[in-house]
Amino acid sequence: MQVSVEDLSTVKKKLHIEIPEAEVARELDKAYNKLKKTAKIKGFRPGKAPRAVLERLFKKDVHADVSSELIQNSLFDAIKQTNFNIIGHPQIDPNELDVKGSFKYDAIIEIHPEIAEIDFKGLALKKTVYTVTDEEVDTQLKIFQKNLAKQTKITEDRPAREGDIVLIDYEGFVNGEPFPETRKTENFTLKIGEGNILKNFDTQLIGMNPGTTAEIKVDFPDDYFNDKLAKRKIDFQVTLKEIKEEELPDINDQFAKDLGDFETLEELKSKIKENLIDGYKKRQEQELHEQIFAALTPKVDFEVPELMINYELESIIADFERSFVSNTTTMESLGFTRKNLSEKYRPTAEKKVRQHLILNKIIEQENLSVSDEDLENGFKEMAAALNQPIEKVKEFYDKNPDRIDFFKQNLLEKHAIKLIIETGNVEETKPLPKEEAESKEKSNN
Repeated sequence: MQVSVEDLSTVKKKLHIEIPEAEVARELDKAYNKLKKTAKIKGFRPGKAPRAVLERLFKKDVHADVSSELIQNSLFDAIKQTNFNIIGHPQIDPNELDVKGSFKYDAIIEIHPEIAEIDFKGLALKKTVYTVTDEEVDTQLKIFQKNLAKQTKITEDRPAREGDIVLIDYEGFVNGEPFPETRKTENFTLKIGEGNILKNFDTQLIGMNPGTTAEIKVDFPDDYFNDKLAKRKIDFQVTLKEIKEEELPDINDQFAKDLGDFETLEELKSKIKENLIDGYKKRQEQELHEQIFAALTPKVDFEVPELMINYELESIIADFERSFVSNTTTMESLGFTRKNLSEKYRPTAEKKVRQHLILNKIIEQENLSVSDEDLENGFKEMAAALNQPIEKVKEFYDKNPDRIDFFKQNLLEKHAIKLIIETGNVEETKPLPKEEAESKEKSNN
């Protein structure tokens, strides 16, 4: 067998594979001899049909089977000859098999990029030290208070006003014709001022009385989240059916009990503070990660395999689809498709793959490994995050052994990140004032 390599890129290769005529002939003989024993051909006893008759009747099928067999038997050895570290499955492009001559076919493969050793030590990193304030705890309590609020139908005869919860029927029209994206909807609840549809829509509800119908004209902005409504001028026919007021519960021990497993308000506050601290730890980690990759990415130049980007992109879109299912809605209803999500998140997928490859190189060059203790601690962390017994987590991986390698890789990447931070020059800083942080976030977006 002869194998030659054509470079399509640094991470994509085309293998030209040629199998000698003698091997082709041997496989054809084997196939026809096997067929001869089982073929039922009129005028011939079983096993007595001549080769020429078998070729005339079954040549196409036999050649297809032999081609497949030759590829299957040779591809692994061909790849092994090249010493390439391949990703995924090769794309096969076979030629027609001829009874005379060698059999040739091409296989396109993608391979892991070759990455030079990475100098990751001594990175200048800033670690923001966050502290939880009483104000933040109070803000979270008010969110819970709103979630426990009761809605009471008003008894007085008055029009709708800001902050009211209203029950409406609506239908949107464009040039006097019903518009599919704003089809007739009955018993829709919204709170005036929150802008569930659009702030301007809410404003025009103010002053309406129950039982009345009004026309509400809305110009949807260019950047509206549903691109089927963006830039549209919609005329809504709206009937206001009912007005309710929101009654907020008092924030006290009973409030804490109503929320869940808390006996007192202080217990609830402690739990809120604990959750905020955990959130800040994750934010701190994320900020350090961003700084690490911002510093390391320019240091290493390599091409990212298309196949790895596609795998990561598929994972991102699958997460999207799962989130919509859990919210009992669909991507399509909000104007999303797999195509536009792929276009939007392709750069994100490539960035993630590049980061994984950088960490993988550091894991390799530093000979990092996962010990039994690391694995046990990893199971404990996962059990705590999922609020499940550790036995359940271990049982899952016992039943899904293919997932354990992925789990171990995640632990290895954490080891690599930890090593980068430990060998870096880390400066602790205070968080930016709220207004400055918001301004910086807007400029980054």
